[in-house]
Amino acid sequence: MVTKLVQPSMTDSHVSSLICRTMNIMNLQRFVPASRINTSRFGERPLWFRPITIIKVADHSSGSGLVEDETLVQKKRELYQAVEGIKWGIFGLPSAKKSEIESLVKQLESQNPTPHPTLELEKVAGCWRLVYSTISILGAKRTKLGLREIISLDDFFQTIDISKSKAVNVIKFSARGLSLMSGQLSIEASFKIASTTRVDINFENSTITPDQLMNLFRKNYDLLLGIFNPEGWLEITYVDDNMRIGRDDKGNIFVQERFEDSNS
Repeated sequence: MVTKLVQPSMTDSHVSSLICRTMNIMNLQRFVPASRINTSRFGERPLWFRPITIIKVADHSSGSGLVEDETLVQKKRELYQAVEGIKWGIFGLPSAKKSEIESLVKQLESQNPTPHPTLELEKVAGCWRLVYSTISILGAKRTKLGLREIISLDDFFQTIDISKSKAVNVIKFSARGLSLMSGQLSIEASFKIASTTRVDINFENSTITPDQLMNLFRKNYDLLLGIFNPEGWLEITYVDDNMRIGRDDKGNIFVQERFEDSNS
């Protein structure tokens, strides 16, 4: 890895688009008087007063850096395409589709940009939405829970508060037979660091709101909680700014995307 001061050359194919835009502004300054160029919003200084940024350009022979980043972007794009329209995979998948998804998951895990996630928990904090899981609700389980005709699964969210070592899982439902009544199962858990990649999770409590939804699930509440209870351990196998992958002690895979507000 070599540190270089990027010169304003529009022909350098390795310079990022951000640097190219900066160079365009610098070139514009040759022809436009400083008094005619507006400062940026919120009272920041004009762009030409900002310090020159020194960036690291990857060694062409290293096989890392920009090429690796592009590979991750492409693999994530392929994974999102593979999981499109499968309802998280929770109601079963053809074996070929499952193998395709899990192959992409393994490829991302092998290039994890955060190899020791519990040492950088700020990357894990916040709200996440489930994209894919190998948790399954099939056959009699699905029928008992009314997930064939009466109740629909709408979304899965997880909010992690690292300051309190707490996690809240929210599973949202809607009931067709009750004027599309909506509600949710909330499961609160605590966690503690077990290694640089693993956390131990302890169940604390759960609630279903509103009461009408609880009445629908009451008879099979233990079954419902048994499916979604996160207690055990979780290995964080991949995390970046907008995607997280984990594997639990039950052999399940979870792929989640960062979400700004679950409105839970």
